[in-house]
Amino acid sequence: MSKLPVIEPQLTPRPIDPGVRIGHVHLKVADLDRSLAFYNGVLGFELIQRYGNRAAFISAGGYHHHIGLNTWESAGGPPPAPGATGLYHLAILYPTRASLGDALRRLVQAGIELDGASDHGVSEALYLRDPDQNGIELYWDRPEEQWPRNRNGELAMITEHLDLRSLLSAT
Repeated sequence: MSKLPVIEPQLTPRPIDPGVRIGHVHLKVADLDRSLAFYNGVLGFELIQRYGNRAAFISAGGYHHHIGLNTWESAGGPPPAPGATGLYHLAILYPTRASLGDALRRLVQAGIELDGASDHGVSEALYLRDPDQNGIELYWDRPEEQWPRNRNGELAMITEHLDLRSLLSAT
């Protein structure tokens, strides 16, 4: 592996191109079939390609892949230890409140417990764990004109209780 040159951080860095997006996440899992049962069977992602019991690529809407799952270094492995560094959670953005309500309905029907549910002012979010104990946030963004702002016009996100009954009725 070649070394990159050291670049001193700037106090006022040039912003990244506003068109940049997070393309996909690739997760190490212990059991590919178990993970596919969750991501495809419960959440409803589509299987795009599978490489035996070693890897699979899944997506929404026919994209080449939003999530990669693999057992290359983790087959049969334990979940990450609490207090260790690594992925806090992956966030899956739903296009509407109704589609997030549908995701909640799927979780309830599958008997999957939530770690939490929050209204952040800018978004509503459900927090849970996949079968390998990876954190997942399922959320939808409110339209930007509804985002809470302080007197100076700066974003003023909150964390309040999310009414799950109201979310379920949005479907």
